[in-house]
Amino acid sequence: MQKRYVAIWFPYLLADWYMRKNKTYADQPIVFVLPEKGRMVITAVSPIAEKMGVAPQMVLADAKAALPTLHVVNDKDMRSDKLLKAIGIWLLKFTPTVALDGRGGVVLDSSGCTHLWGSEELYIGTIATQLSEKGYQTCISSADTIGAAWAASRYRAHKTVVPVDTQLPMLSALPVEALRLEFDDVARLYKLGFRTLGSVAAVSTALLKRRFSAALLLRLAQFMGTKEEYIEPLQGIVPYAEQLPCLEPIRTEKGIEVAIHTLLETLCKRLASEGRGLRKAKLTCYRIDGKKVFVEIGTNRPSAHVPHLCSLFNQKIVHIEPALGIELFLLEALVVDEAASSQETLWRDGLAGSNTAVIELLDRIKGRDRNCLINRYVPDQHHWPERAIKAADSFAEKPSIAWPLDKPRPTRLLHPPQRIEVTAPIPDYPPMLFRYASKVHHIKKADGPERIEREWWLENGEHRDYYYVEDERGSRYWLFRLGHYRGDRTSEWYLHGFFA
Repeated sequence: MQKRYVAIWFPYLLADWYMRKNKTYADQPIVFVLPEKGRMVITAVSPIAEKMGVAPQMVLADAKAALPTLHVVNDKDMRSDKLLKAIGIWLLKFTPTVALDGRGGVVLDSSGCTHLWGSEELYIGTIATQLSEKGYQTCISSADTIGAAWAASRYRAHKTVVPVDTQLPMLSALPVEALRLEFDDVARLYKLGFRTLGSVAAVSTALLKRRFSAALLLRLAQFMGTKEEYIEPLQGIVPYAEQLPCLEPIRTEKGIEVAIHTLLETLCKRLASEGRGLRKAKLTCYRIDGKKVFVEIGTNRPSAHVPHLCSLFNQKIVHIEPALGIELFLLEALVVDEAASSQETLWRDGLAGSNTAVIELLDRIKGRDRNCLINRYVPDQHHWPERAIKAADSFAEKPSIAWPLDKPRPTRLLHPPQRIEVTAPIPDYPPMLFRYASKVHHIKKADGPERIEREWWLENGEHRDYYYVEDERGSRYWLFRLGHYRGDRTSEWYLHGFFA
């Protein structure tokens, strides 16, 4: 795939930002200042101030002497960078890869994105228009390399598209500053008679290397595309993501459903071809008022089943407020796992069944209540009851051992066991009654004891003697006495579980 980049320059970033909130100053010259060596120095100017001869790095006192009507705003360190970062995050709706260029602009990796807007011209035109609607003046260009896009955005006409492999012939007349060079290299180039980018590119690398720094050779190679240039994205790239721009703003529930279905079809087709399934996904809706809303879904096992995933998202549509309309949908697969060709059994003995419908039903139940927790447990290699089970990582995980079926175990285990009052006749006899939660239970049937020793290699303590008991109402419980029999009043009895 041909790499393409978009460079956006904001010549009056701070002034545009300030006038968005203070429109009464739109017709006045505005400057931003910071203290430097005991003087107030201008850091940024508005277009009107620039036309009147005020420029960055001027001392405020000198500028005020020439232009007393200046409106002065105190700048803050890193304010421009923070503002550019916020704009860059907003630009993520146009591409998943956005970075700051370190010189007051933003770089977008637009590879594979422009066709969603019809053409590259429409792509950068849409970006420029939406930024203009937010009050920002921009110079925007696209090219094969970051260096060429950067040069065109600052020294060519607005909204320039540099065709593939034409950066040198199209931009050769630009000044040498377009190579993003430091002041010393620019001064040396001018001293030796180099004025344009093309004149520098016409000289062999060997000759340039003798007189200039390695930085100049690097910038020239990056401009030409012979040296790869890497950018640091503002936000980590989600490897599985799909975008859907809208020709007209979407305001209806049906329109949102169609958008979700379209995105899932594309994403799931790719996942299925790679033998993967979706575990967690996020849908972000970008509204025309500049705000965005999002919803998330999760599945119990990797899934690339479009109807099922659509049904999970459809439950969330009620939380999507389109307002004046949604102009872009972004679907991201946040968690992706390997998917088996057929659904694994939930339990090794297969009694619970394992068809896809069961798993999808659990997903829908969980989707209806965000506080709902659905867990699966598998047996663990311990005989102490609290350690005999563990939570499975997924519904497809196979247990390392089989469930023990030789002795009954309660369906609900209390953690920790609850202290109870018991009346028992003599050692090793089951209790006659016990009191739990202020209620007395008279025992009609009982079995036991079953002695379970502590795992001495893990902890110290006394053993437990367990009894299976049934009260007069037919309810069954799992009780134990801690340690050896010491008499009714000194022995410690506990309720550890309930049978179904």
